[in-house]
Amino acid sequence: MSMPLSIAEVCRLAPVVPVLVVEEIAHAAPLARALVAGGLKALEVTLRTPAALEAIRIMAEAAPGAVVGAGTLRSPADVRAAREAGARFGVSPGLSARVLDAAEEAGLPMLPGVATPSEAMAGAERGLEILKFFPAEANGGVPVLEAWASPLKGLSFCPTGGIGAANAPDYLRLPNVLCVGGSWVAPRGLVAAGDWAAVTALARTAAGLGAVVPARA
Repeated sequence: MSMPLSIAEVCRLAPVVPVLVVEEIAHAAPLARALVAGGLKALEVTLRTPAALEAIRIMAEAAPGAVVGAGTLRSPADVRAAREAGARFGVSPGLSARVLDAAEEAGLPMLPGVATPSEAMAGAERGLEILKFFPAEANGGVPVLEAWASPLKGLSFCPTGGIGAANAPDYLRLPNVLCVGGSWVAPRGLVAAGDWAAVTALARTAAGLGAVVPARA
């Protein structure tokens, strides 16, 4: 059985966490292998399709080295289903006490979403030190996280939403950003076409963005 990882450890596996919408079960294994081959090991499979839970199971078995998590967790039932499917971490679009309680009970490390300082403070009161900033670009992006750095000292973020290859480095340079989440490393067209070599190439480029991250204690 895989050793449990903290959210901090998950976020430090690579500078980019792919946010995946898996439509076809047949795509799960080759997609996971392609992303891991490119250097992206933490994979977030969103619970937005009927195939999602089975995709989590398949990816965890098919790609050694992958740390597969479940995204779009909105209820305690989602948490339990994700855990039973083998998810090793969870991601939520918002900060829900019920979801966090269920995750704690299930032993599922969580990355809940926040969009305001009040929500970030509520997360800190729960003992969380790493939060998802979502939707990042729609909520002000890099300038907002820069403004939060001092008053919300001690909190780190994984911004997601509207982030791509062009603006990811701007986020990764911030001292309070550990990684970013994004779907650009697995575009729907490439996945539908089964162009796994192209997905691996995108993943490799994204993994290389780690070079822009400043040294941190």
